[in-house]
Parts: sequence; structure tokens; C-alpha cells
Amino acid sequence: MAHDFTKFPELTNAQMEFYYFASPHKQITEDFRAFCTKVVDGDTIHVDWRERNFTFPVRFLNTNAPEMNENGGKESKSWLEKQILGKDIDIEINPSNRVGKFGRILGTVRSGGMDMSEMSVMLGFATPFDNRNEGKIPTAGETLKSGS
Repeated sequence: MAHDFTKFPELTNAQMEFYYFASPHKQITEDFRAFCTKVVDGDTIHVDWRERNFTFPVRFLNTNAPEMNENGGKESKSWLEKQILGKDIDIEINPSNRVGKFGRILGTVRSGGMDMSEMSVMLGFATPFDNRNEGKIPTAGETLKSGS
């Protein structure tokens, strides 16, 4: 079965063995500098990179921001736009965890040397990914916030 590079430009590590040489563009396997063209929400952006002729999404590694329809989603996005939209940013890649389940590049995004994930968590615009409570069963008397 052929890979759809238009819909999913990034290859997972498992797919690299089969489709790497068929890829019409360079696969990202190491840190790179890009230009932030769009902030989707508090943990996903679109970037333009000199090695490609199209913009593509980058998902912040290890951070979970509220979705746009959740409390704090618009504030999280607005804060991030003020930090990086229209700027050159550095994206650090973990070679063993470089593509997420929706085919987006995963990375640590830095602007001016500052880790945007750490900053957003510190300022209350996001939570560390491991604090999402995904799949957690609440104990007696405990409630879990939706989307946290």
C-alpha cells in the first residue's frame, strides 16, 4: 500500500524503512530552525522550513494545552501567538519520538532560547502531557476535568 505524502508528509520511524526513498521531500530527523506561520492552538503550530515548499504542523512535545472549545483555549493560543507567530523558532527533535499519532512532527519549540512548553506550563496556559489524566479512573470523591 502506498503512503499518502500529501495527507501525511511525515513518516513514522517504522515507516522510514519502507517509504524513505519514495518521499518527495526531506524527512525531519534532527533539530531545525523554521518560521512560525500559524498558531493553531496552545500546543500546535504551522511552520515554514527552507527544506520544504509547504508549511506543516508541529505539535509541542510533552505539553497539553486546552482545545479551542475548552476553557482557556483561546487564551493559550493568544499567548503563544504573541510569543512566536511571525518569528524564526528552533525546533528540537527527539529521534525516537518524532512523529505523533496524527502525523505531526513532535518537538520542543524554542524562541529566544526559551522553551515555549515550559513557559506555557509555568504561566498556566498548558499542563505537562503526563498530567493529562488520560485513561485515569477517578478515585472516590475525585473528579477529572474534561480535556485536562
